[in-house]
Amino acid sequence: METPIRIADEVQHALATGRPVVALETSVVAQGLPPPHNLEGARRCAAAVRKGGAVPAAVAVLQGTVVVGASEAELSRLADPTVPAAKAGARDLAPLLLARGDAGATVSATVAVAARVGIRVFATGGIGGVHRMTPGEPPAGAADVSADLAEVSRRRCC
Repeated sequence: METPIRIADEVQHALATGRPVVALETSVVAQGLPPPHNLEGARRCAAAVRKGGAVPAAVAVLQGTVVVGASEAELSRLADPTVPAAKAGARDLAPLLLARGDAGATVSATVAVAARVGIRVFATGGIGGVHRMTPGEPPAGAADVSADLAEVSRRRCC
């Protein structure tokens, strides 16, 4: 049986040799920002990680495989608005793998995967779980409770 996690060679080498690795969430690429800002944001984040001396490891689900260290082409696939990708929280990973789907990883999925493969630091464009409402606004978004904060609290990843 194939493993449902594929780690890019550069990330795998960094982990094996003790180099720092930073996991990056990809829901910002798939849903968070409009094209072309989504890919530009991902590139700039990866560049900042490299400038700091670490290896970036974008986490995504592609064709039913969890990818740790998504390539430029894989990130472009997630960013393509004509091929919409799902938004994967930690609880969505198993069904997406079975359905062989594509998804951008939220903070909760990124942290769960990072902890599983031995990455101890992650970076994000934003975190769920906090909903600001203006006075008089209906609480439409209040029911959207993110798993991000709970997942961060229980994983060995900061």
